[in-house]
Amino acid sequence: MEISEFFPFWKKLTPQEQQLLEESTAVRTYEKGEIIHDGSRDCTGLLLLTEGQMRAYTVTEEGRELTLFRLFPGDICMFSGYCAVSSVPFPVTVEAWEPTRVLVIPSAVYRGLMDTSLPVARFTSDMMAARLSEMMWLMDQILSRGMDSRLAALLLEEKSISGSATLHTTHEQLARQLSSAREVVSRMLKYFQTEKLVSLSRGTITLLDEKALELLAEGSKRPHVK
Repeated sequence: MEISEFFPFWKKLTPQEQQLLEESTAVRTYEKGEIIHDGSRDCTGLLLLTEGQMRAYTVTEEGRELTLFRLFPGDICMFSGYCAVSSVPFPVTVEAWEPTRVLVIPSAVYRGLMDTSLPVARFTSDMMAARLSEMMWLMDQILSRGMDSRLAALLLEEKSISGSATLHTTHEQLARQLSSAREVVSRMLKYFQTEKLVSLSRGTITLLDEKALELLAEGSKRPHVK
C-alpha cells in the first residue's frame, strides 16, 4: 500500500506537504511477538500497517495484559505517535501479532502538518476520538459482560479474521487478549466443549455451533475502527 491510500485528506495537501510525508516515511518489518512501540517510553511515530497484524495493549496493576485493539492492513496506529498529538504520555504498547510491515511517519513531521493543515488536524482528532470510544466500550465490556460472552465474541472475531472455523491459537493467547488468567479461559473453553460449541485439540479450537456462539456473544462483539 502507498502512503496516500491511508489518508482521506491526501489530495488536500500541497505538493510540498505530500513530498515531505513521502520522503520522511520509513519502511520497517517486525517478526511475530516483537515490540514495535514500548508504551510511554517511546515516541515511535505514526504506524501505517501495510502487511500483517498488530496488537495494542496496556498492562493492568495486576500485571495482566489488556488488549485495547488490533490493527490490520490499512489501519493507522495513532497512539505510537501520541507525542505528536499531546505532551501527556499514553502507556500503550504495540506488538507484532504476526510478521508485520509498517510505514512509519516521524512524530515531528506529522505534528508539523497538524499545525498547518486543518484537514490533517480534523482527521487526527476524529481518529483519536474513535479509538478512545472503542477503549471505553472495552472497559464497559470488562465491567458488565460475563467471560462466556466475551470469549464467544473473541472466538467469532478470530474466525472472521482467519476465514476458518478452525482457529490456530492457544489458551494463553486468548487470555492475553481478554486480560484474564489462562486457567479461567481453559475452564470456559472446556465448558464450551461440553456444550458442543467447540472442539478442542492441541493448538487448535474448532467452532462447531456458530449460531449458539453468536447468541452467547450478543452485545460483546468488538467494533472495528479504521
